Amino acid sequence: MALTLEDRLAVTELIALHGHLVDAGELDRLDEVFTEDVGYDLSDFGQGELSGLAALREAALVLGAGNPVAHHVTNVVVEEVAPDRVRARSKGLGVMANGSCGSVTYEDTVVRVGTGVWRISHRTLRARRVPLNGLGQG
Repeated sequence: MALTLEDRLAVTELIALHGHLVDAGELDRLDEVFTEDVGYDLSDFGQGELSGLAALREAALVLGAGNPVAHHVTNVVVEEVAPDRVRARSKGLGVMANGSCGSVTYEDTVVRVGTGVWRISHRTLRARRVPLNGLGQG
């Protein structure tokens, strides 16, 4: 079944919902974004991979005031890779309480879990630390 415009919109809104829920501290609603067994890869930040919603919630609480006060997502690209499975890439900006800002690339595997219902089953965060991914840096 081909990915419809409605599916693309649903996936894009799903990715945006993450920031709204986390910024509001509504960690009990993360099941609206992720599968119960989500893999959340923070290896690029030296933290390994979390497995499952409970681990994701716990990590957010442990980080506490170290969390961004605002998560912004942009540049969402959705690519169908199999029936009921897409790859989505997006850019994320995290604004910290002190006003500093960081950038990540989200690499998501998103699966259909019901009619018109999508959830992220795996997310990898890639830190953006150098311009052009290092190209032309010497």
